[in-house]
Amino acid sequence: MEPDHVLLDEPTTADLTAKVTDAWREFARALATVLPTLPEGARLDITLDPTATGTGDAVYAATVLAGPGQALEAYAVGNAALPEAHRMSRATIAELVALGWSPPGVVPGSGEHFGLVTDAAGGRTLATVLARTMRDIYGAPHPAFLTYMVHDATENPLPVAPLGTARSEAVPEPAPADQNEDPPAGSERPGNAIVLGGGQRSTSDDERIPLPERVKAVVAGLLKTDPDQLQVDSDGDIGIRAGSAMVFVRIRDNPPLIDVFSPVLTEIEPNEQLYVKLSELTNRMPIGRLYCTNDTVWASVPVFGRNFQTVHLVLAIQVMTGLADELDDRLHGEFGGKRFFGEGDRPGGKTDERTGMYL
Repeated sequence: MEPDHVLLDEPTTADLTAKVTDAWREFARALATVLPTLPEGARLDITLDPTATGTGDAVYAATVLAGPGQALEAYAVGNAALPEAHRMSRATIAELVALGWSPPGVVPGSGEHFGLVTDAAGGRTLATVLARTMRDIYGAPHPAFLTYMVHDATENPLPVAPLGTARSEAVPEPAPADQNEDPPAGSERPGNAIVLGGGQRSTSDDERIPLPERVKAVVAGLLKTDPDQLQVDSDGDIGIRAGSAMVFVRIRDNPPLIDVFSPVLTEIEPNEQLYVKLSELTNRMPIGRLYCTNDTVWASVPVFGRNFQTVHLVLAIQVMTGLADELDDRLHGEFGGKRFFGEGDRPGGKTDERTGMYL
């Protein structure tokens, strides 16, 4: 039997900043690999998902066009394409220019967008500029809040290697399943759709399959991707963007355990009242706990690895999403700090000073 202290270990490394930084570095590295390989006429669109960020009609996006002779033309959205309430401040515009973007209209063909022209040899620099634009200018808290799509010159989707934890919009339709044939116990439908709910059934996974593979199959099913394409960070965690929340999944071997955890609040100054509140809230939870470490409040729900059930992990992720969405506003109002993706973190939220339609 395993010692009790093993079960009491923190599921995180408590360094959220490092985890997020590593995720952005991985996104930039993947982007630097993909950009020089784009065929002539191809277009890569990277978008801050408005359904997750609550920006509504304000779509913050960047586009890269592959031109002749390995030329790469990049464009970033400017204020003319944004609703008035979401336009960027003068300081933010200055940051865009400092990154290397030319103001709208300067680069031929840029129109109302910021422009930047380079070639395949400058792909790594362009990848860094794009990553910093999405993170620092457009306010994406994590690459998982980005979506991307690559089209050829005739608007047909092109397959590319995964861009870190960003979500590809090129999701293939699942192959039609035989309605008269049940899937094997613990398996997924074609297209990696998890067999859950809606009259479907969930059974215990085959114990002969290693736990990490079973967990990755579940997460891949939720994300509609292939398990091999899931990105694992330097801590061994799988990152999932669920609505406006960021959820991490960590697999432990000894004892077999899956930690599902989420940063509820960051940059907080802990005090006795906070610890009392977290203790009270934890006591009300049927499973899991809330705790504070290194200026971050975390929520954690464990899933047992022995007799692993797909539905338990899916429910843990759903519970974690609900917790983060419910508690971040409540705790922020009482104790301050910063929500993982809060209103003040959105583009243009740093100052009330705005630019005109030109920029």
